[in-house]
Amino acid sequence: MTKSFPASDPTPQDIVTVAAPAKINPILRILDRRPDGYHNLWSVMQTVGLEDEVQMRLLPGRHDIRLHCDTEQLASDHTNLVYRAASAAIGRSRRSTGLEIKLSKRIPMGAGLGGGSSDAAATLIGLNRLLNMHWSREEMAAMGEPLGSDVPFFLFGPSAVVSGRGEKVRPVNIEGPRWVVLVNPGFGIETRWAYAQLAASRSSVNPASWHPPRPYDAEHVTWDQLAQDSENDFEGPVYAKHGILKELTQALRDQGAEMALLSGSGATVFGIFRHEVAAKLARKHFDGLKKIQTFVVQTCSGPRIVP
Repeated sequence: MTKSFPASDPTPQDIVTVAAPAKINPILRILDRRPDGYHNLWSVMQTVGLEDEVQMRLLPGRHDIRLHCDTEQLASDHTNLVYRAASAAIGRSRRSTGLEIKLSKRIPMGAGLGGGSSDAAATLIGLNRLLNMHWSREEMAAMGEPLGSDVPFFLFGPSAVVSGRGEKVRPVNIEGPRWVVLVNPGFGIETRWAYAQLAASRSSVNPASWHPPRPYDAEHVTWDQLAQDSENDFEGPVYAKHGILKELTQALRDQGAEMALLSGSGATVFGIFRHEVAAKLARKHFDGLKKIQTFVVQTCSGPRIVP
């Protein structure tokens, strides 16, 4: 993690830190292509306790945004979702102020875990506090929607049914906590590539009028229901190119996961476990495998301001 801002700098109310969690998709269906070039989707998403950290402070008297990332793999300019979210929020606030941001990454990039979108949502949440704007979740989701399809979800998490291109979010309660084993193969997958592979592998597409299983119309859903219905449309084409991911998914099932599948467009796969001991035992199966990163985390409550 990057170091905090010096205590001698601005007063505490001018600094805020937000934890930005990763997400998994117990269900992900990719439907038809929209006129705007995006695809309609239908998904159940859940936040998990692998978290980046976004720390922000106002710079009165300035007008620029300074973004510092603790990894050289991530740009610190206007192409970064955190920078773009900050620019959108300051513009919407009509406040004249500069901003310094420190982004500490723990969520792997290109991993299907929504790290960039979560960081953007955390930035909006933090600036809502710093700028004292009292924006609703709906208002922040509207600002976040142009930045990335997953951004609105993180503003309504921890668990939700997501549809449209990602802008339609209906919170749902998934009953009972679970332990999650995340297995990242050490390489990323570009979302655009995954969509192209999916399109090439299909002879037809599901229309947007496709209706999901009825239990997901309710306010509550169980992990047993999710395990029964779990699927990810990206698995076929992605696994065809990256067989290691199919092997890792099967290994999680062999270790007793209630469900195991690809998250998002990959490359991370995940397994759901009822108990911590079982999850930690499953993780040991991957010890010593080259380039493989593993994490054992719990389902969590979504982005949160760190005291």
